[in-house]
Amino acid sequence: MRFHVSFAESLRQLEKSDDDFAVLFEHGSMRGIIFGPDEIDGQEPHIQDEIYLVMRGSGEFEMEDQVVTVGIGDFLFVPAGSSHRFRNFTPDLLLWVILYGEEGGEME
Repeated sequence: MRFHVSFAESLRQLEKSDDDFAVLFEHGSMRGIIFGPDEIDGQEPHIQDEIYLVMRGSGEFEMEDQVVTVGIGDFLFVPAGSSHRFRNFTPDLLLWVILYGEEGGEME
């Protein structure tokens, strides 16, 4: 079972990807992803709960009607089905993304 992915390896996987993300790890319902949005973050709401960890760069994060400034080390939680996107971000923005749980998100 794979249990470790280095930052360097995640960057290599992202470089090989045809998208702005690469799946690094999967276990059950959980997926670990590296995400480096292009000039515009065109994400759609996801069917699972989601966690973002800012690894590099900075910008703004919009979820529903709230906007926060984000930078290295920040943690963001997005409930399943929530409208969200990164905006006004630096070109080097890089995020760990963890999607997990059942479709529709976990109950509080």
